[in-house]
Amino acid sequence: MEKDMDSQVTCVDFWCNEFGMRVRIALRELGVPFEYIEEDLRVRERSELVRRMNPVHRSIPILIHHGRPVCGSVNIVEYIDEVWGEETRLLPGDPADRADSRFWADFIDHKVFSTQTKFFTSKGEEKEAAKEELVEHLKRLEEVLGDKCFFSGDEFGFLDVVFIPFSSMFYGYEQHGGIDLEAECPKLTRWEKRCRERESVSEVLPDGKVQYELHKKFYGIE
Repeated sequence: MEKDMDSQVTCVDFWCNEFGMRVRIALRELGVPFEYIEEDLRVRERSELVRRMNPVHRSIPILIHHGRPVCGSVNIVEYIDEVWGEETRLLPGDPADRADSRFWADFIDHKVFSTQTKFFTSKGEEKEAAKEELVEHLKRLEEVLGDKCFFSGDEFGFLDVVFIPFSSMFYGYEQHGGIDLEAECPKLTRWEKRCRERESVSEVLPDGKVQYELHKKFYGIE
């Protein structure tokens, strides 16, 4: 890509936002220089920039490229792949594999995330049920991973980018509900360690303890 194109890339996000981490990892993975603008989610009112660039949802992350906003974390990752994935592609080349990757990305957003929220915010029997459901979802993703190094095989790719930010809450799963992921999902924990060895991931993912403490405040956990 031409230098002037790269210099006009901005990512608006909050450092501990799992959805925004996807965007920052994808940009780093494909070597795209970008400006980072912090949008503090602890503040109730969204900034003028967010309201202007994403007037429908007023949410982050937002990728701004040549002044035009791209919204929705998975949508942004696909956009990054299409625009800058000349030598390295994140999405698989085969259409069926691409469709499969998109299916599991949707599963993460609508099953894993919603169950994670329920797990942290509910109490009693409802919490136990959410805990069991969360472990079920993680085991299902472990089945998808199988014995591969990464979800797409030997190369770090789209589904890895989509899911690895959620590993920043693995410590919280254990501390909050006693979920022993090493015992429950050994292949998934080994995958997490492999991903964290990548510079694009290690530069973005926060420490699990810090992430959990902040989310305790978000979720109102004592």
